Amino acid sequence: MTKLKIPNRLAREKSPYLLQHARNPVDWFPWSEAAFQKAKVEDKPIF
Repeated sequence: MTKLKIPNRLAREKSPYLLQHARNPVDWFPWSEAAFQKAKVEDKPIF
């Protein structure tokens, strides 16, 4: 799988585990109020 050249939102996290996924081809959200708000607006579950 090709990794993205542009980091996702996890690039600003401090956790080494989250940072290792900062260039995954997934639009990850860290656990935050912004994630909850986006899920609510889009009527999507949070896993």
